[in-house]
Amino acid sequence: MSNNFEIILDSRPDPLDVLKTAARVVEHARFVRINSRALERAADTLAQNPVAPPAWNYELHYHDGTERTVNYLFLLDALNFCFWGKPKWRVEYRGKTLDGYWALAASLKRAAETNPDFLAAEFLAQITPQELADALRGTGEIPLFAERWRSARELGTALKNLWNGQAAHLVECADRDAARLARMIVENLTSFNDIAVYEIRAGAQRRRGAGEKIAPSHRAATKLAVYIFKRAQILVTDLWGAFGGKDWGAFENIDALTAFADYKLPQILRAWKILEYTPSLAKKVDAQIELAAGSRAEIEIRAAMLWAVEFLRAALAQRGRALMSLQVDWILWEASQALGGMKPYHRVRTIYY
Repeated sequence: MSNNFEIILDSRPDPLDVLKTAARVVEHARFVRINSRALERAADTLAQNPVAPPAWNYELHYHDGTERTVNYLFLLDALNFCFWGKPKWRVEYRGKTLDGYWALAASLKRAAETNPDFLAAEFLAQITPQELADALRGTGEIPLFAERWRSARELGTALKNLWNGQAAHLVECADRDAARLARMIVENLTSFNDIAVYEIRAGAQRRRGAGEKIAPSHRAATKLAVYIFKRAQILVTDLWGAFGGKDWGAFENIDALTAFADYKLPQILRAWKILEYTPSLAKKVDAQIELAAGSRAEIEIRAAMLWAVEFLRAALAQRGRALMSLQVDWILWEASQALGGMKPYHRVRTIYY
């Protein structure tokens, strides 16, 4: 493993092995590379024009300060994936037209406000497709609806059978350990089990430039498990944000979590020229051709995104801005929502982001 990775790994906890396994991918990547000069330029800009991480949005998220809020957040992140599609799914809420994640957050809040049983484990364990469709009603249809329905039922069943109907009990069992809670979520809810398998050929030449090719290797391949855990980590972070680091959001090691490998952050990192794709991959992404879930290119994009955020976090710290990985993620995500004219993001049909 290169010295740059080791320096970061020696300076911060990585209890879920997300960064350790992603580093192996970045080292052997064929399709994606991190441009360190562009990253330093971005760090200069962010350090000179500091942007505060966004505050928790109580207007669009359900929050009553009770165990019901914890169930809401678990349901929200159980369904928090794959919002792209045509026509785009949109929801009207209190005079606002929302899409993507915010449409999901608001529609579940609307359902919780109008149906006292909606967030109960017993209801979710038996929720029908029509009941979920009613909760998510809007214009267009949310993508991967059947997968979301199965995720909602899985969550309700697990909470009912294992945690006395309350996600708060699961949170309490983690004993304020953010990484432990993320692992418990993954172990108890299969839809959160975001692990990719990446092939590394023994002795393969490492890729050093965006246009360079890998010499073919006929040696046996090693299959590397890459732990990404995007939605499990973001669920823990949402608890922390919603409860202001108190009650069910109190964690002693929230800084142990990484960024959240999705499709919006690679888009803005590419716009800032921090992530570079080979011409063949760039052509596919720009033409909005779907990448196969679990493909080499998809895994490389996600792994490079994770490490780009880590290197950016370290560069900001050197410039006097101490932020956690999740806060850098939030800043980049907000910037991606505001920046126009970007090239398309990579498209993958998946339940993991």
